[in-house]
Amino acid sequence: MVRARPLHRDDPSKEPLIGNVKVTREDWLNVALDALVSDGVEQVKVLALGDRLGVSRSSFYWYFTSRQDLLDALLDHWEKTNTAALVDLAGAEAATITAAVCNVFRAVVNPALFDIAFDFAVRDWARRSGAVRRVLDRSEALRLDALTAMFARHGYDPLEALTRARVLYYMQIGYNDADLREPVEDRLRLVPMYLYVFTGRHAQPAEIADFTTYARRIDQGETS
Repeated sequence: MVRARPLHRDDPSKEPLIGNVKVTREDWLNVALDALVSDGVEQVKVLALGDRLGVSRSSFYWYFTSRQDLLDALLDHWEKTNTAALVDLAGAEAATITAAVCNVFRAVVNPALFDIAFDFAVRDWARRSGAVRRVLDRSEALRLDALTAMFARHGYDPLEALTRARVLYYMQIGYNDADLREPVEDRLRLVPMYLYVFTGRHAQPAEIADFTTYARRIDQGETS
C-alpha cells in the first residue's frame, strides 16, 4: 500500500501549483508498483493511478510520455532493485562459500533489498507479454551467472557451480511461492542445514550468528 506522506513535484516551475497535492515521478512509480503487485498489470491505468494520488492525468505527462513509458519504467526499476541486489550480494566478498550464501540470504529476508511480491508480479506479467518475458529471461540469466560465479570462486568445478547455483536459486523461488509465513525463529533454526545442503560444507558458528543477528533486526522492522 502507498504510504501517506507529503508529496511534491520534482520541478514545480514546469506547472503551476494547484492546491496542496503535488506529486513526483517517484510517486507515480510507487502507486503504479502497488497496483501491479496488488492487482496485476492490467490495472496499472493512468486515470486510476491519478485518482489514488488525487491529481489530474495532466500531471502524469510531466513525467511519462504514455502508459507504456510508465510500464517500461517499472520494469527498469525491477531490474535495478531486485536483480541488481541479488547480483551484488552474490558478488560480495566472503571468506567461505557458506558466508557467501549467507550474503545472498540477506536479500531473501530483507524486502528493502529484494521485493518478493514485486518479483512475482513481474513473473505473472511475463506470462502475458513476450517483451517482458525477454527481460525476465535476461534477469534470470544475470542472477544465475552471478550465483554460479560465486560458487566457482570458492573452488567448485564449472558443472557443480552451475548446478548448485540453480538449486539455490530455484529452491528460493519455490520457497517464496509457497508463502509459508513461518516465524523467523523457525526459519533461522534451519539455516545451518540449508547452508550444508546448498554448499556441501558446514558453516562457521560466527557466520550463522552474524546472519541470525541480521535477520532478527530485519524482522523487528530495521531495513539494513
